[in-house]
Amino acid sequence: MRKIQGLRWYMIALVTMGTILGYLTRNTIAAAAPTLMAELHISTQQYSYIIAAYSACYTIMQPVAGYVLDVLGTKVGYAFFAVAWAIFCGATALAGSWGGLAIARGAVGAAEAAMIPAGLKASSEWFPAKERSIAVGYFNVGSSIGGMIAPPLVVWAIVMHSWQMAFIISGVLSFAWSMAWLIFYKHPRDQKRLSEEEREYIIGGQEAHHQTNNSKKMSAWKILQNRQFWGIALPRFLAEPAWGTFNAWIPLFMFKAYGFDLKHIAMFAWMPMLFADLGCIVGGYLPPIFQRVFGVNLIVSRKLVVTMGAILMIAPGTIGLFTSPYVAIALLCVGGFAHQSLSGALITLSSDVFGRNEVATANGLTGMAAWTASTMFALVVGALADTLGFSPLFAALAVFDILGAIVIWTVLQNKPISELNDSKKTKQAIA
Repeated sequence: MRKIQGLRWYMIALVTMGTILGYLTRNTIAAAAPTLMAELHISTQQYSYIIAAYSACYTIMQPVAGYVLDVLGTKVGYAFFAVAWAIFCGATALAGSWGGLAIARGAVGAAEAAMIPAGLKASSEWFPAKERSIAVGYFNVGSSIGGMIAPPLVVWAIVMHSWQMAFIISGVLSFAWSMAWLIFYKHPRDQKRLSEEEREYIIGGQEAHHQTNNSKKMSAWKILQNRQFWGIALPRFLAEPAWGTFNAWIPLFMFKAYGFDLKHIAMFAWMPMLFADLGCIVGGYLPPIFQRVFGVNLIVSRKLVVTMGAILMIAPGTIGLFTSPYVAIALLCVGGFAHQSLSGALITLSSDVFGRNEVATANGLTGMAAWTASTMFALVVGALADTLGFSPLFAALAVFDILGAIVIWTVLQNKPISELNDSKKTKQAIA
């Protein structure tokens, strides 16, 4: 059988396509929001309930999805969840009220909870440690590409047919991808088209806790008791409201604050997502650069990326100081770049710190912390946006990210759990 050179990059491209479609289905509701609110008579607060339903179900399912992925494996586990979110997204077209939309979006959120843990697990399987942040950056770029595609696609579907058609298109595309995933994805040890040279490069470049497939697996309770877990979970808790706001509220913010119609939303709402794409890619390449320039280890290099992103998040926090909608879009572009650069680093840290048998579970639990905050903040935006305005809410997001950067430096230790446990055992033996 003919070997394919650089097959790991084809695998991460497949993962990226899944993320693109997952975020397309997620962002369809945001791009269609002005039309939905007018046709179904939905208030801003009721819209926040729809967003919160998605976030809450995503939150609850994060650790469950991570556990299922660790048990079933990346191939079967991810396909199961992808088929589910495709069906639920298409079913959103049947909703006739904000309550129906909330139920449908909650179901989509529950299924899409597997998306990031599955992408991280695939990255840890197919890439050596030194390239893993790059791989995560590329699959994470799918989140902002999906958000970038959504406004023009949804507006086109509404103009040509109806808002229902937008959800049907997203669902059909996601289902087609899930079938492709089942056909093409395999673990490196099972992939016959992978050259022995590349297989050795991948496996030989992974940390010990990813090379061994031992049966000993940390329980969820043990993970929750570990300081390293909280060193990742707390910064994700503080950072995720920004991404939830960018995905769910930018079109409505432009509509309410600047009177943008569907045409202008289609023209401008995708721009912050384009810069978010750049943040994913640049954030992925920065850790190895920081390692070379500053002589730091892998985990510290991720901390530096998080810090850089948190500082840049100050830009969208100043939106209230300007009256021009174009300045606001520019600041949101900086925010998209900033968040996705730090988000990729935070997601990758789970694979740096935890072993292969618990990485998806650990990532699911940190994701649960992140999406708890996103759910809460969606409700805050819904309650306050019409009275207080969006500007103070964007300022709060900047403060949250700065606090997250402080937490990651003070709580997260600079070694994976396996090394910390070995050091602890050595000290005990000496004592």
